Amino acid sequence: MKAIGPKLVIATHNAGKLREIRDLLAPFGIECVGAAELNLPEPEEIGNTFVDNAELKAREAADLSGLPALADDSGLSVDALHGNPGIFSARWAEDEAGNRDFTRAMERVWQEVEAAGPDAGHDAHFVCALSLAWPDGSIESFEGKVHGTLVWPPRGDKGFGYDPMFIAAGMDQTFAEIEPADKHAISHRAEAFRKLIDALA
Repeated sequence: MKAIGPKLVIATHNAGKLREIRDLLAPFGIECVGAAELNLPEPEEIGNTFVDNAELKAREAADLSGLPALADDSGLSVDALHGNPGIFSARWAEDEAGNRDFTRAMERVWQEVEAAGPDAGHDAHFVCALSLAWPDGSIESFEGKVHGTLVWPPRGDKGFGYDPMFIAAGMDQTFAEIEPADKHAISHRAEAFRKLIDALA
């Protein structure tokens, strides 16, 4: 795998996601700069999979910045909703003006799960696709998953997105109740990062 270099663009405008990725890359001495800090636009996510969208975002950030770029596309897939919201996880949180409110998104997920009936269950999983692109067009992608169940009402204030309604298998607290370091050890993003780091090594 090609060297990253001392500076890496993180192709996200999501402050929570940027903070989490910075924490995961901190041991490698890589300086991470967010897309918003470079005034890079948010590309329209028109892919059919998490990997498609991660690659699209990484390529555009690398092209526009002239630096290697790392993009993440992640979301919540709910069994009772046939995998939704899936790649549309962020869009489920958007209002007509494009503002994101994950409290509303969690309410929509739970309402649809309830409407699916008691036999549908509450099983769900988070997916994370990571794509690392270079300005010369090279790209590598990695995917991670974590399985668990949904709970209601949401609990905790340490996470972001759908974290307050998701309990990973084998845990009894939501992703928003556990410490970030504990989440980093088991999350979908952590699994994808382990694959990325193995490739870097």
